[in-house]
Amino acid sequence: MPRIELGNSEINAMRAGSEAFDNRAIGPFANYCDGYGRPGAEGLGYVCVLKVATATVEKTDDALLDGIVALDRAEAAEAYLGQINMETASSFCGIAGQVWGHDLAIADTIADGGQRPLFSVSQYDGSELPVYDGNPLLDAGKALFGTAARRHFPLAPGAHVICANKSITAYRPRQGAPLAENGQAFGVWCYLALSIARERHLAADLFIEDAGIWLANDDEAALAAWVGRHRQRVAESIVACGRGQQMLFERTYLCSAYSLIPPGHLGIALAVAPYLVLARNALPGGDFARLAGLTLAEWERLVAPQAEPEAAE
Repeated sequence: MPRIELGNSEINAMRAGSEAFDNRAIGPFANYCDGYGRPGAEGLGYVCVLKVATATVEKTDDALLDGIVALDRAEAAEAYLGQINMETASSFCGIAGQVWGHDLAIADTIADGGQRPLFSVSQYDGSELPVYDGNPLLDAGKALFGTAARRHFPLAPGAHVICANKSITAYRPRQGAPLAENGQAFGVWCYLALSIARERHLAADLFIEDAGIWLANDDEAALAAWVGRHRQRVAESIVACGRGQQMLFERTYLCSAYSLIPPGHLGIALAVAPYLVLARNALPGGDFARLAGLTLAEWERLVAPQAEPEAAE
């Protein structure tokens, strides 16, 4: 099958096909992914997966426990990222890393070139940075991990996993308007941005995670509209980071999640990108390199018979 090229083909060849660098990211488990840098992995590489989620829990008399339960639910929502020991990193995917859905098992709308930018922003050299909807990458993460109800190749229970991540929690009182100074809000939101470096053999891709609270009102449409407007500010922060380190980007993907909080509940918004090595059964025919030439749909057809929950390794 011919390799699917994205952007500059020479950069992709140096990044993913160099004989001088073993960029495989193969974990020790058959049906579980594992955290990057743990014993038993094959290859020097890692894979980044994108996820955003929100969750709410009814408030009790112990705010600390409520926050723990809310985070646990957010990790389990959407693409299943539960039962891991999350360790925070700041926040790049470097020359050893590849992005699930962009470089490996490429999301079909990205692979076929049919995706169009949402908007663009000017970089420090005057060139335009196109900003794309990141939902295809979220869908790719869900295809890899599965969901809480139907797991495919989730991270191993108890795995130690480095993640680019930020989250925010807020409480909505049972009656009356929330007070920001008391950690209260009507809702929560988050953004996760991934900017692909223009010269990926020399520079890292950049993650930006942003999260905040919504205090204006109890109107979900108003919250959604504000989150939509805020994406411009997120994109501008990417350009500012690029200016500070003299980095230029080829494209940016933006993902967001938001939720109103029911009265008397605690809400959380989580933006996270784990750094991992893949389950062995997630490799078609056991061949890591083949992932770079497959679309996500092709990958799913090849591994679907194996993508079932398992009780133990």
